[in-house]
Amino acid sequence: MRFPERLARRFDDEIRFFKGWMDGPKAVGAIMPTSAVTARSMASVINPASELPVLELGPGTGVITRAILARGVAPSDLVSIEYSPDFHARLRLDFPEVRFILGDAFDLDATLGDLNDSLFDSVISGIPLLNFPMSCRVALIEDLLDRLPPGRPVVQFSYGALSPVLARGTSFQVIHHDFVLRNVPPARLWIYRRRPEMA
Repeated sequence: MRFPERLARRFDDEIRFFKGWMDGPKAVGAIMPTSAVTARSMASVINPASELPVLELGPGTGVITRAILARGVAPSDLVSIEYSPDFHARLRLDFPEVRFILGDAFDLDATLGDLNDSLFDSVISGIPLLNFPMSCRVALIEDLLDRLPPGRPVVQFSYGALSPVLARGTSFQVIHHDFVLRNVPPARLWIYRRRPEMA
């Protein structure tokens, strides 16, 4: 892709993301889309050889979606849940072979529908967790880990210095994965895995 085209796509992403933030700041959580550097770091936890689909939460403008596909995941092996109807409609145009679901990641039993019993390789989450109560965050991570093989990760970005989900009293552990300065604002990435004794 030539540089002007890439620049135009990035500008378009930023305009759409800012509009989404204006329309629903709690659902979007930031005024700029995730950087490509952050997206690549998040996608690095995926095992493309697992033959399991990947679950993406909160794809927004598709920056992380692109990184997941670049990691070697076939579009048909990516299931992506988006809460915003505007983002969802555009994502389906940009990535026609990816299975995008318009729905609520905090109600996966209903949102996943016929995929509810699926096992996923990993979860890549761009949900703005800090906008939700801690009890909802913990319940989400527990639910996601139930949908993964033992030891496989949920990766989550956050703008805070601490993990957005507390692990005390849960069945999972938290690992700091990355700190990305080339993101606006700088982002921290966290990995959640089931504790070995709980697997």
